[in-house]
Amino acid sequence: MSTSITCTSLHFTWPDGTPVFEGLDVSFGPGRTGLVGVNGSGKSTLLKLVAGELAPVDGGVRVAGEVGYLPQNVTLDTGLKVDEALGIAEQRAALHAIEAGDVAEEHFETVGDDWDVEERAVATLGEFGLGHVELDRTIGEVSGGESVLLRLAALMLRRPDVLLLDEPTNNLDLYARRRLYAAVASWPGVMVVVSHDRELLELVDQIADLRAGEVTWYGGNFSAYEEALTTEQEAAERMVRVAEADLKKQKRELVDAQVKLARRRRYGQKMWDQKREPKIVMGARKRAAQESAGKHRIMHEEKLAEAKERLDEAVEAVRDDDEIRVDLPYTAVPPGRNVLTLMDLELAYGARVSGGFDLRGPERVALIGRNGAGKTTLLRTIAGELPPVSGEATAHVPHRFLPQRLDVLDGELSVAENVARFAPAATNNRVRARLARFLFRGARADQKAATLSGGERFRAALAALMLAEPAPQLLMLDEPTNNLDMASVRQLTTALESYEGALIVASHDLPFLESIGITRWLMMAEGELKEITPEAVGYSA
Repeated sequence: MSTSITCTSLHFTWPDGTPVFEGLDVSFGPGRTGLVGVNGSGKSTLLKLVAGELAPVDGGVRVAGEVGYLPQNVTLDTGLKVDEALGIAEQRAALHAIEAGDVAEEHFETVGDDWDVEERAVATLGEFGLGHVELDRTIGEVSGGESVLLRLAALMLRRPDVLLLDEPTNNLDLYARRRLYAAVASWPGVMVVVSHDRELLELVDQIADLRAGEVTWYGGNFSAYEEALTTEQEAAERMVRVAEADLKKQKRELVDAQVKLARRRRYGQKMWDQKREPKIVMGARKRAAQESAGKHRIMHEEKLAEAKERLDEAVEAVRDDDEIRVDLPYTAVPPGRNVLTLMDLELAYGARVSGGFDLRGPERVALIGRNGAGKTTLLRTIAGELPPVSGEATAHVPHRFLPQRLDVLDGELSVAENVARFAPAATNNRVRARLARFLFRGARADQKAATLSGGERFRAALAALMLAEPAPQLLMLDEPTNNLDMASVRQLTTALESYEGALIVASHDLPFLESIGITRWLMMAEGELKEITPEAVGYSA
């Protein structure tokens, strides 16, 4: 079959009644497809439906071939061995048994024709920069980014016909991302990738834009999509201007017609009053004038209604992606004020901060480094979630930490209830007014956190922390652009522009870090925290 994925009249609704798809028809064929759309449009939900992790309420999903799926949040049992995570443990055990002289038939059945499975596994790990990870190690010994690459390596070993990737560069450092890019570029089958990573989306063959429950197709990579979208939006805005001018014209013509008809009526009444013509003639003339006036009025009213409809259609074609607007005066930190002190700090898992480190005033610090270097451990230690092995980590101002997994939210509570937990003194009206600035308006504020998309969940968690009482004057973010679409990254940048406190951001997203006005660059490497120059960032990270 030429088409590998076909969704027909697909309906899906969350248990709380929130609709996601109502009759979606879409097909994905050979090649690499970038699935884009604003957060909450249903991208991850669609991948889960195709992968069979969710069942549609109505309609069908048909896939030709085996499906491999990399979810947005990769969770692997830390007790698993690497060969188990790769799905080759049984074959490997059978091979070793045969090599040891055990010629039981079941061993040969387990191996099948895959006699080089161990060599292929080692080679695949090497391709993803995991050559140092031994097959007998446990998952608990690898970093979060390495576990993503392990899951991807397992998929590559399976060689599925269809590969679904949901935000695959989350938690990956620059080195690991380049490994992923190479794997994507060489993928021979059908691939659908959801990502906010521009460099990754430059590798796709076409873009599928999911918006308002429908998919619009654009040929080429993300740059070609942006160019086409810009042209499309410029044309849509021109159509709005034309439709507005036409509406004004039709309103004027209707008014002019009504004035003319009023004059005719006055003239006819004058003739009737003066009885200048026979009564039967004047009656016929009056009836004809009334019929003509009625037709004339109806014609102009129809033209006006058509002009309004054209304007509505033109306005609907123009995208209006809201921006977060936040005013946070109580987060301000005076220049020179001591915000954070680290002194001879030794962290769990081996990393350290030798000597002293001070953060003063509203500085904006980027924390970079390879996966597993200790960036998250440092942030969790500053936040008080992990005790230091030795030394001191003291925050001198109210502070909040937003972890990668966004577990500050209670999935069973609504967005408004989650924010209220962090600001218990705030009234319900005040909480909702603040949430509206984070684009949770009306019923959206009552949606359960568990049903939010990755980007919406991040926005809700950010709102909860930034609106907390007391207001945080030190905000720590761990990989904040994970799970965010392009529009949401812009929204986050806008929100952080309003934040006047000190900021520490651990991220591999260099364009984002540059956009938020970083003033200091720190790198965690070889177990030590070091300050580096902006020029060294691209190479060092």
